[in-house]
Amino acid sequence: MPEVDTLDALEVRLAELQRTGDGEAFMQALFSSYYRPLGNVIYRVVQDRAVAEDLLQDVFMRIWHNRETLVITTTYKAYLYRAAMNAALRHAERRKRQVGWEEANLEEPGRDTTAEQLDAQDAEQLVAVALQALPPQCRAVFLMSRQEGLSYQQIAEALDVAPKTVENQMGKALRILRDKLSGFLAGLHSWLLVL
Repeated sequence: MPEVDTLDALEVRLAELQRTGDGEAFMQALFSSYYRPLGNVIYRVVQDRAVAEDLLQDVFMRIWHNRETLVITTTYKAYLYRAAMNAALRHAERRKRQVGWEEANLEEPGRDTTAEQLDAQDAEQLVAVALQALPPQCRAVFLMSRQEGLSYQQIAEALDVAPKTVENQMGKALRILRDKLSGFLAGLHSWLLVL
């Protein structure tokens, strides 16, 4: 059975469970179908498993408390992804306001020797620091595209934004990453030319 049919069948089942008022079965279906993917989306923004789990529980609790009056105008999947992303972005914004300027400044990657830069751990750290430098929504769009393999249209639907917004956020992410990783990339390029 193609994935589209499976998603459509799930959407129909969720709508039926919500309509009939079977709250436990409705929440069980939501939880079993979306807990892990939503947790991954939140984690990519907050970068902390415990915080991601807390935020995800909050999302499901809000749905549980509002299950009888919940109105879904898109799909359950799009609604849940948007709720998860909103929770993650709100948390990231609150955290950003709480962190002092000294803690917010990211260390510039040092200009070590090329051999050190080629070390996989160093490269991984540089990429992690560069990813952290991205604004939360920009980081989420980038990771949904590059790690989850979602198309711009799918990301736009999940985040309830225009595809052009996703395209702009990806462009911004790539510019920031290119700037943050320019020293490393230049060192790598020089080293490769020597070989």
